Amino acid sequence: MIVLTARYTIQPGQIEKVLEHLREMAERVKADEPACTMYRVHKPVDTEDMLLLYEVYVDDKALEAHKLTPQFKEIIEGKVVPLLVKREREVFDLVLDAAE
Repeated sequence: MIVLTARYTIQPGQIEKVLEHLREMAERVKADEPACTMYRVHKPVDTEDMLLLYEVYVDDKALEAHKLTPQFKEIIEGKVVPLLVKREREVFDLVLDAAE
């Protein structure tokens, strides 16, 4: 299992537009990417212009395939990234699972 976190710092006044685009992205990921088992967007309780995306993929190939999808290119690269001040991403590999 691979986890991607992405921290978006958004231009002032643009958070609703970014959330609108991410809602569309989430719908398309759910419909077209079965190897993405979780796609969530979180907003800090004390910060207005920041979001944290939390995505889970079955393996690193699924994550790489996600980056090549038409929806990633159209929505994330084409619509979301231009509204950001900064985008920080980290990829994690599962090393311990308390559910096992």
